[in-house]
Amino acid sequence: MFRARIVIAVVALLAGVAGCASQAETVGAASGAAIGAAVGGGTIGTIGGAMLGYGAGRAYDDRQRR
Repeated sequence: MFRARIVIAVVALLAGVAGCASQAETVGAASGAAIGAAVGGGTIGTIGGAMLGYGAGRAYDDRQRR
């Protein structure tokens, strides 16, 4: 039950980020979360992966805008 609440919170967080993020940032966050969960890092791994993926997407956007 506790895990389901965390998953719902992460999905809501990603939906919120998707509303104000570029496509690269959204894809980075989603794929980072998926990789973090697949590695078996649990909640911390999933959230950490999403944060790293979002940062990578943002860096990609910054390089493309030059």
